[in-house]
Amino acid sequence: MTEVFSASSAEPDLARAQDGDGDAFTRLVEPLRRELHAHCYRMLGSTHDADDALQDALLRAWRGLPRFEGRSSLRSWLYAVATRTCLDTVESRGRRAMPVDLGPSSERTVIGDAPLADVAWLGPYPDSGLPDGSYTRRESVELAFVAALQHLPGNQRAALLLFEVLGFSVAEIAAMMNTSTTSVNSALARARRIVAEKVPSRTQQQTLRRIGDARLRQVVTDFSTALERGDADALVALLTEDVTWSMPPLPRWYHGIEAVSDFVVRVPIGGCAPWRHIVTSANGQPAVGCYMWDEDAGTHLAWAVNVLTLRDDRISEVTSFIGPEHFPPFDLPPSVR
Repeated sequence: MTEVFSASSAEPDLARAQDGDGDAFTRLVEPLRRELHAHCYRMLGSTHDADDALQDALLRAWRGLPRFEGRSSLRSWLYAVATRTCLDTVESRGRRAMPVDLGPSSERTVIGDAPLADVAWLGPYPDSGLPDGSYTRRESVELAFVAALQHLPGNQRAALLLFEVLGFSVAEIAAMMNTSTTSVNSALARARRIVAEKVPSRTQQQTLRRIGDARLRQVVTDFSTALERGDADALVALLTEDVTWSMPPLPRWYHGIEAVSDFVVRVPIGGCAPWRHIVTSANGQPAVGCYMWDEDAGTHLAWAVNVLTLRDDRISEVTSFIGPEHFPPFDLPPSVR
């Protein structure tokens, strides 16, 4: 279900906003803010970029509102403005990457791996920012899907999201993007082919429904407890044989139970313990805010948001988004005792 937006109830505010009433404009856009923000994240792969893009898009919409003639719905018009804003950002900044995009996995643990500051990294998205709705909304921000989108040119990315996720028609998308229906259909065909190659056939939402809430809570609890207790065996027992573990902005990533086990023993358990954790959710998936002990501060400081990807009832991928800047969007505190 999409959020309810009543065109009839918005008509008085639309007229007032077009006459320069800022409060009326706020009332118009507020019911759509969360879904527009999620759209910007899908387009850009970064919560912070989505913040900036949405702010810029709403400013553009405010300035352009007197020229809005009502030939489309206000929602469609706002999506057109937001999409064009995101396309400008894609053109100027390029796509966001994951460590797997940069090279092959490492067979052995690399200690002291340095962050790559010159790479624009994909970031996590808090589920609290998603509009209320069906599992489809959560599927559309799953890590695998958003990462796959980053391999598409901006126009293909926009066309796919507007059609497959948001349900706009090809004709509506053509009008939004100032192009022809033939171009939109061509962009959709190419985008579907690339995304199908990179996204698993079973979504995380399908997997999580199959696991059930009780078992999912147990897996996440066992993952957090194993790290806090420094129990490498218990942690490894939760992983699939072909598990991967990546840590943007670190370029190294590990694939397979042997390489990941070596990493677990030497880094999160052998080199960084003790940990504290707060369970959260990101990209429609279970996630854990991880806090590492800091002797100088005398407390556990925000370190990484670990997003877990599951297959059956085991963890097939851990993506550790390192950096305290990831914590505020999740309403996670900067430190815990």
